[in-house]
Formats: sequence, C-alpha cells, structure tokens
Amino acid sequence: MQEFPNVMELFRIDGRVALVTGGARNLGFDMALALAEAGADVCITSRNLDSARKSAAEIANRTGRRTLPLALDVTDEAQVVSAVDACLQEFGKIDILVNNAGNVVSKPETAQIENRPLEEWLNTINVNLTGTFLCSKHVVAKAMIPARKGNIINIGSIAGIIGRDRRVYEGTDMGGSTVDYEAAKGGVIAMTRDMAVYLARYNIRVNCISPGGFFRNQPEPFVKAYCNATPMGRMGIDGLEMKGPVVFLASDASSYVTGHNLVVDGGFTVW
Repeated sequence: MQEFPNVMELFRIDGRVALVTGGARNLGFDMALALAEAGADVCITSRNLDSARKSAAEIANRTGRRTLPLALDVTDEAQVVSAVDACLQEFGKIDILVNNAGNVVSKPETAQIENRPLEEWLNTINVNLTGTFLCSKHVVAKAMIPARKGNIINIGSIAGIIGRDRRVYEGTDMGGSTVDYEAAKGGVIAMTRDMAVYLARYNIRVNCISPGGFFRNQPEPFVKAYCNATPMGRMGIDGLEMKGPVVFLASDASSYVTGHNLVVDGGFTVW
C-alpha cells in the first residue's frame, strides 16, 4: 500500500518561494505572513517600497524566512517584468503567485453608475483585473512553464459573485460598491477558471479566494447592517481568516483543486 504524508505535512510549503503582490498590509500581509509561517520564502510588493520593506522585515523577524521587498505598480508591465526578474534573481524560482494587489476609489458622489467617471472605471479595471493578468503572464512565462509546475492564487471578492445591496452603506459617508469593482472582480473569477484549464497541461494550478467584508473600524451603521446580512453575524477578522485559505490553496493539501473560487465571507453570499 502506498504511503502518503501525514495530513499536517500536506500543509507545509518548506523550500517554496511565493510572490505576493500588495503584500505589505491588510489581507495581503496576512497571506504573506501565513505562507512564510508555513515554510515559504516570500517576495512582497507594494507601490510604496518603504511599506514593502517594513512588512518584509516584520515577516522575516517573526518567521525566520527569507523575504524580498519590491516596489511594484501592477498596471505597469515594465515594472512587473522587473519585479519577476528580481524575485527570480534572489530565489531562483517562483512556486506560488498570489495576485492580491487591488484598489478602488469610492466616494458618495461618484460611486453610482450614472455618476461614475470613466477615469475611475479604467483605473479600477487596470489595477484589479489587468494587474492580475500582467503578473500571471510574466510569472507563468518566466518561472512556472519552464519549471512545469506552479500555483497561482487570485484574489477575487464577493463583489464579483453577487450584486451588492447598497443599503448597508446608508447613514455613513462611505461611497460603497462600484460597478467597475464588481466587474473587475467578476473578471478575476472568470479568468481564474480559464487560466486553470489552460495551465493544467503544465502542472500549474490556478484558484481564487473571494473574501467578504473584514472589520476595520468602519462606521457603526455599516457594521451593524453588514453583520445583519451575514449568517455568521459578524465581519471577517484581520490577522486570522485569510491565512488558512491561502495556505490550503498554496500547499499540497489542495493538490487536486484547480479552477476553484474559495469564498471566505461568513455566508454572506449564501443568503
């Protein structure tokens, strides 16, 4: 009878190298830290190099793993190429890519589709969707296809799954969901499925994580309304609830999982 590793060993990623875009703060930092805790060396990118350096140093100090901070605007293809090259020069390979970098500008006066400036639409699509494409393109071409293995984890959102009920923002000065963010994250989820099908021939798995809302001291009316709309009755917890999902998808614990969108939302999208 063939022997397989202990289940806890399946979650270890010792000796692997991960590139986490937007890994300097919030969920990106949590995922970069989790991958390092599970045994990986980590390249961390941010548009602000000082932020990347600070977060990389903290992760190295807490885990003992090697880290590399990099400045990166994921909408700039030349910068993407340089970042991938720098990671390869430092570590010699990229086993895991986490496409986390993303952003959206949302103001009460311009969040609605009838008031949304084309400039904001284009910026949101470029950062969240095109950036994911560019990073995947160059990591796949330079590292994963030549190695005939790899693991890509895209970060979607519940915004890419359902139409958002804007009433949760009533009584606040939050702009709320925007049509461009919904479109971009929906595109990331769809792109994940297609990438998974195409890249399977190279032993490259591609999955997606779609988080719901995480608590960051948002206005009380929003938090109350959001929690009431969530079966678990609360928002996500930074520092905790994205760590397990990213390690699962990055490790051999999910070796037969590809093209999947793992929703981490306390049941928000179920109702």
